[in-house]
Amino acid sequence: MSEEKGVVNSSKAPEPVGLYPHARRVGNLLFLSGVGPRERGSKKIPGVELDERGAIVSYDIETQCRSVFQNVRWILEDAGSSWERIVDVTVFLTNMKADFKKYNEIYAEYFRENLPCRTTVEINCLPTPIAIELKVIAMID
Repeated sequence: MSEEKGVVNSSKAPEPVGLYPHARRVGNLLFLSGVGPRERGSKKIPGVELDERGAIVSYDIETQCRSVFQNVRWILEDAGSSWERIVDVTVFLTNMKADFKKYNEIYAEYFRENLPCRTTVEINCLPTPIAIELKVIAMID
């Protein structure tokens, strides 16, 4: 973590797609920027098949969920926090009707012990061709 302004950039999570850090510490809270399923150092998006124009042909919400959760975990750990210290999650889905049930099942696997507050919102698109993004707040010492 950079000491300047509490900025955190993970060496494992995918690079941000804009001018923002992975997270920022304020007091004993860690605010993560929106986290998607992309892989670091690559344009690959786990669970997404794109056509030659970059439009989504098909996607697997389970694969994307697991990848997003791993990216969140890496950012938390690189910042000195942990999955168990998450206190609030905002989830953005691009297709609530098709994806909420599977996403909710996977969420229950990952958050069995820790029960943060949660809000799930459907939006019509995200900045990259993904179906899910998480916005997380966690505690940090």
